[in-house]
Amino acid sequence: MNTPMEKVEVKLPGRAYWIEIGSGTLGRLGSRLRELISAKRVTLITDQNVGPLHAARLIKSLESSNFQVADITVPGGESSKSLEQARLIYDELAGLSHGRHDPMIALGGGVVGDLSGFVAATWMRGVPFVQCPTTLEADIDAGVGGKTAVNHASGKNMIGVFYQPSLVWIDVDCLCTLNDRDYRAGLAESVKHAVIFDEAFLQWHEEHVDAITAREPRIVQELVRRNCEIKAAVVVEDEKEAASKGVGRAALNFGHTVGHAIEAVSEYELRHGEAVSLGMVAALDLAVRHCHFPDRERQRIESLLSALGLPVRSARPLDASALFARMRSDKKAKHQTIRFVLPSRIGNVAWFEAPAEESVADAIDRVIGA
Repeated sequence: MNTPMEKVEVKLPGRAYWIEIGSGTLGRLGSRLRELISAKRVTLITDQNVGPLHAARLIKSLESSNFQVADITVPGGESSKSLEQARLIYDELAGLSHGRHDPMIALGGGVVGDLSGFVAATWMRGVPFVQCPTTLEADIDAGVGGKTAVNHASGKNMIGVFYQPSLVWIDVDCLCTLNDRDYRAGLAESVKHAVIFDEAFLQWHEEHVDAITAREPRIVQELVRRNCEIKAAVVVEDEKEAASKGVGRAALNFGHTVGHAIEAVSEYELRHGEAVSLGMVAALDLAVRHCHFPDRERQRIESLLSALGLPVRSARPLDASALFARMRSDKKAKHQTIRFVLPSRIGNVAWFEAPAEESVADAIDRVIGA
């Protein structure tokens, strides 16, 4: 069902752009992009999972607006976020004579968005870039804010650059093609935003659990819009995580210190959102013991995660020493000292640095049961 677009502006000085959200809108991207860009050609990057579902409709829209479209398809999965896959795309772009003013469009989830954004930022020192996310996690987090990256053997997202898109175009109907596990995994980032920024939004989740899990269109669009508003405000305040005081954009890493480690140690068998859910539970354990975070609020958040179908305990064994090694190489670490973003109350977070290893081990034990 087609619905009017809702718009959220990312008000970066001199580089403002819109996040535009609607239902049944993938076929309108061509005309919208033509309003913004005069180029004749565009390169679409998608993956083997998303392409068969959505690429034809998007290509038809672009061609109807007089764009010549080339498409590049990468393998699905986290392994595509690599320098080798980026190199293969560069080779194809060279063969296509993709020029400096020709836009790239990322059609897919967080992997496709991160990889495509990294390529767009580095090809000819930067070409116009459009995010067209198709998963809930990408809609509300990865597709918004200009973080691009590929992975390295030492850790996730270790090689990357901040590069803002010209437009983020979200058709929530794409979420209908997600399986239940992938849809629910994306909800972890929404809970994260509510915990660190907006208690009213946390309560909204609690009041609409059934509608959220049933993917009621009106509720899903409201959820996506509010998350985009939160993410946009954070990005404008601290685009490159360079805040001299406080936490700034790094607040968005709540749950990710342990979460990224769990994701990697599981060899990416766990979805990003599932790992972040476990990471939030571990972080909340630390917050209760060290930041005076109320235990009743910890229980409240864990109950919400469970109600949304997200894990609060790992269903598979994970090696604690391997998790520690990953956390020490995390981008947020200083001199291999692990740091956490922790709440003292809902809506307020701060850095917690150099925790005792025994305390972190207790937090990890809470989620992996080791």
